[in-house]
Amino acid sequence: MHVIRNLTGYQPSSYPVATIGNFDGQHRGHQALLRSVVERARETGGRALVITFDPHPVRILAPHVALKFLTSPEEKLAAFASTGIDEVIFLEFSPALAELTPEAFVRDILVARLSLRELFVGEHFAFGKGRAGTVADLQRFGALYGFSIHPMKPVLWEGGIISSTKVRSAILAGRMELATDYLGRLYALSGLVEQGDQRGRSLGWPTANLALPADRVVPPDGVYAALTVHGAQVFDSVAYIGTRPTFETKGERILEVYLLNEQRTLYGERITVQFASYLRGDMTFPSPDALSRQIQEDVQQAEARLKTVQIEYRKSAEQSA
Repeated sequence: MHVIRNLTGYQPSSYPVATIGNFDGQHRGHQALLRSVVERARETGGRALVITFDPHPVRILAPHVALKFLTSPEEKLAAFASTGIDEVIFLEFSPALAELTPEAFVRDILVARLSLRELFVGEHFAFGKGRAGTVADLQRFGALYGFSIHPMKPVLWEGGIISSTKVRSAILAGRMELATDYLGRLYALSGLVEQGDQRGRSLGWPTANLALPADRVVPPDGVYAALTVHGAQVFDSVAYIGTRPTFETKGERILEVYLLNEQRTLYGERITVQFASYLRGDMTFPSPDALSRQIQEDVQQAEARLKTVQIEYRKSAEQSA
């Protein structure tokens, strides 16, 4: 897969089939759209393109908003590649780009620079200055400039439209099973394992500690049944997010993960923690022994919950390893 960040000198393929959007989260709706682009590109002998933006438009249009993402840039590109996308084109989202009228965006970017032949979008797609352009406008411009539009109906789950907003809401509420349903995979956070204060080890529950990424959506404080991916291996785990109030730690929130039935030193290694199920909220315990007894209960609950994690999600964890 080719990644293009500068259109200077860019030579479009003979038959570009594209979609356009931010694609944060890569939920089931995004996946259906991307699959349609790839299938059509293969039918026509063309190339499957994703047109997206960097920085995210909210960074320019509403810089005061503390934007949190569902996927890292690396995860987003990996998801595009796994779907079969041939090229990802990043348009620099600048004030000048934001000021383009819907027709100017189509004429100057989609046609003049990218030579699009077919474009797949959701049926409620909006574009151009003030998001004034509609799918009806796209169809009119397509007839004028010689490309076709394929509006796609949204993907539904239990009668509702799947959206990145709904995925965020589910994660922030600790409803990890619902987030999994929307995403078609377990929600995950990755990072390098840091040297901790060995509190877990002293209690008999050695953990790997990760700093929480500042720009990502993070589940609420508490304990989770999880899968941990390290290299090519996937381990059943218990994950904890919080500030460890039992030890009166006054610091930033951290992510700790305990591997079930496995002990290994992971300092400096990159791991991915995939959240399967919320077990309980963060708690303050009267003593380290009381905390240790609760962790034993957490492990038992996690083992039971992880038995129900669908095979397809375990396979996706293994494929991401």
